[in-house]
Amino acid sequence: MGALEQKKSRRSFVYVCCAFIIPIVLAKLALEQQWFNYGVTNQGQLLESGITLEQLGLSEQDFEHSWLILYRLPKECGLQCRHTLASVNNTYIALGKEMPRVKPVALTFEALTAEQLAVIQAKRWHIQPIPSLARNLIKAPQIYIVDPLGNLVLSHLPPQDSKGLPAFGKGILADLQKLLKYSRIG
Repeated sequence: MGALEQKKSRRSFVYVCCAFIIPIVLAKLALEQQWFNYGVTNQGQLLESGITLEQLGLSEQDFEHSWLILYRLPKECGLQCRHTLASVNNTYIALGKEMPRVKPVALTFEALTAEQLAVIQAKRWHIQPIPSLARNLIKAPQIYIVDPLGNLVLSHLPPQDSKGLPAFGKGILADLQKLLKYSRIG
């Protein structure tokens, strides 16, 4: 009986060692082989350049120190631009109870037409001509999330076709909700 009990205790010891060693080895492999996309929680591109509203020729006082969804429209706002404008508007509405903390802003090259205004809640939007400083810093149509202190935080490139608009809107919404949840300002 002594030999049988010794085999059982060795087997139990091996099982316990495996239970602790295998997860450590798997975790090490996962990190080294980059099996997971760790550390990325935002949908948009994080801006590290430190651009502010002031550098764009805008004043955060005009926006009452709110969070902003800043859309720099293309020179000519065609069908895809209108769809993007509507998607940004829908994202803004989807914020629900957080809507008062956020202002949608459109920087335009020319005044929006009645058709373009019809796809948004124009009374809630701050629509203004794009300042010359902003033309130099922001070359392509993009959506920016701006914090209440006037810093551009994240950028989102509009999709090239209407099929990408639902995911685009959800990405902006997810980023904004996360920022608003953890922010104590604005």
